[in-house]
Amino acid sequence: MATLRLSTLEDDTPVKVSLEVPGPVYRNLTAYAEQMGQQAGKAAEPAKLIVPMVELFMKSDRAFKPKRERG
Repeated sequence: MATLRLSTLEDDTPVKVSLEVPGPVYRNLTAYAEQMGQQAGKAAEPAKLIVPMVELFMKSDRAFKPKRERG
């Protein structure tokens, strides 16, 4: 079994956002969470995968270069 690109979830202060995803996307998130649970021993809620996946996507997109303002 291949190692998933997303392996852990960072604990951070959340900002409430409502989001609707198509059924197939949610089913894939659920399957990913289940596989993650098999590898890490602890499954995550599928909805909690969305933010880390978006972050990973943005970090790997070479055309996207955000200004990073961290002190």
